[in-house]
This record gives sequence, structure tokens and C-alpha cells, in this order.
Amino acid sequence: VERIEHVPPTGHAAFYGALRFALNVTRAAMIEAGHSPSVRLFEAAACGVPILTDRWTGIEDFFAPERELRIVDDTAMVVETLGGMAAERARAMGAAGRERVLRDHTASRRAEELERSLAVAAGR
Repeated sequence: VERIEHVPPTGHAAFYGALRFALNVTRAAMIEAGHSPSVRLFEAAACGVPILTDRWTGIEDFFAPERELRIVDDTAMVVETLGGMAAERARAMGAAGRERVLRDHTASRRAEELERSLAVAAGR
């Protein structure tokens, strides 16, 4: 395990693409807010990397736990996953996460959602 303080945006795809797993640790303020995913989740998933993340309210609205990412509640779960998840399972999880991002979490998808919401608000 290596902790890296900062990767510039131009290096994100290469960084995520080189990982065996991505570990997401959500800031306390974001956990309190709920429904506040970090862009890291979407970037890592778009690169097909299996994601380990802490638990926060609303994560199931963005990714399916155990299919598209794994929620880990403590260090022991992280270590267990790193040492115990079969490579084929990790690849499948990464592929499912990527598929979800490309289907539901692109800029064009968000624009479509915004247009629908605005149309509803305008009474159309």
C-alpha cells in the first residue's frame, strides 16, 4: 500500500489505470452531508479499477455494493479484500463499475437529467 498526497488531473487516468484496487476514504464533512460522492469514485470506476470505499448515506444511489464496488468498514476488511479477492472477481467488479459510470454518470447523462428536471420544474 502506498499513500500518494496528490496526482495532477492530467495524470489521473494513468494513475488509476495502474492500480490493483482504489481506496476511497471520504472526508467527514462529506459523510455527514450524505449523497456526496467524490469525483475519485467516478474516475477510478471509469478506468475499470475495483474500488474499496468507506460507507456513507446514498452510495447505493451511485454504485451497487459488492457488484460495482466494495464497502469496507475497517482496516481488517481492506486487508481481507486485498489478500482474498480473486483476480477474476476484482476484474469483474472493475468492469461493472466502469459500465455503470459510462451508462449513468457521464456529463451528457447529467445534462439529460438537468434538462428533465428543468422541464418538470417549468411544468412541461
